[in-house]
Amino acid sequence: MDQIKHAYVQANGLKLHVAEIGSDSSPAVVFLHGFPEIWYTWRHQMIAVANAGFRAIAPDYRGYGLSDIPLEPEKTSFVDLVNDTASILDSLAISKAFVIGKDFGAIIGYLFALFHPQKVASIITLGLPFMPPGSQRSYLALPEGFYIRRWRETGRAEADFGRFDAKTVVRNVYILFSKSEIPIANNENQEIMDLVDTPTPLPSWFTEDDLAVYGDLYQKSGFQTPLQVPYRSLADNSAYPQQGLDDLKVEAPALLIMGEEDYVFKFPGMEEYVKSGEVKKYVPNLEIIYLPQGSHFVHEQFPDQVNQLILGFLNRNKEN
Repeated sequence: MDQIKHAYVQANGLKLHVAEIGSDSSPAVVFLHGFPEIWYTWRHQMIAVANAGFRAIAPDYRGYGLSDIPLEPEKTSFVDLVNDTASILDSLAISKAFVIGKDFGAIIGYLFALFHPQKVASIITLGLPFMPPGSQRSYLALPEGFYIRRWRETGRAEADFGRFDAKTVVRNVYILFSKSEIPIANNENQEIMDLVDTPTPLPSWFTEDDLAVYGDLYQKSGFQTPLQVPYRSLADNSAYPQQGLDDLKVEAPALLIMGEEDYVFKFPGMEEYVKSGEVKKYVPNLEIIYLPQGSHFVHEQFPDQVNQLILGFLNRNKEN
């Protein structure tokens, strides 16, 4: 971990934190995190790709980790994060990069590929495939206690999270999201944080030291921007290029890595969308790999396996 360097980039009026390892002259790989993650979630992958001759770059989004919090977090959008990604690459004089996104980082990655196809050598996503406009509203088919419905409600998550310190909130989310069942509160009086009993241990692959890194950084940033993007911005279809749905295509070589125990597979229509191949209407050059026993955090749970898949894909597409 000591070999990972940390710097700040000015982008769109904010100072954004970027973790980096590898030679400036090597092919660049930009890592886009999900929630409740920060740059640190990619620690295993960054070192692996740098050792294999790539330049690994992992930013904290605005309002996350060590990056500046925007003046109006409640107005942050997916487009802001896409524009920040482009600005970071421009600041680092990177004209083209491999893009790797996890969870809602997959949405950022695919939007980046739609708006800046010339900047994307290939794209890898974990835990979430390409999602066309409107598809995110499938959560409406789930009960009122579904975590995304709860977190979209202004003030509710703030009150729920506010009963605990940041470290406990991250602990609880990691425990919930590493299970194979969708986190759903049983009734109006139960909050999402109540779904985790106090003595529940962390997943075996996520240590107390790892949690401490997350806890410290969320203590700094708070959860206001993370609640806005992704959760309160999910239905904003203006983030997509304004063209016909059938014309939305990412032509770059793509890889989707999904854990077979990922709770996201239980979202309405998700498993059929992926396994039927419908997703390839939008990403025609897509390869899909399933990891048995893999959770939503498959890259932290099985880093060696995931690193091997990532490196195999990067090396196959290095010359494109």
